[in-house]
Amino acid sequence: MNINKFAKDLLKQALHLESDITLFDSATPLLGNLAELDSIGVVNVITLIEEQLGCIIEDDEINAEVFETFGSLVIFIQGKQC
Repeated sequence: MNINKFAKDLLKQALHLESDITLFDSATPLLGNLAELDSIGVVNVITLIEEQLGCIIEDDEINAEVFETFGSLVIFIQGKQC
């Protein structure tokens, strides 16, 4: 699985993004950079990760650092792969 493509597709779907995120790299900031990534957006992203990877994400695993950059989100998703 191409984890970067998976993460981009997931963000696009969860946040209903119209903007082009193909140029996102590991240093691209998410929190504060994407208006759609508010508290509901975070819940949508987490829900999709759980559904698509068949995993459970505990509340104490979620913090601002996970969504700080695209790279930090990718690392989090990699850790959730079965």
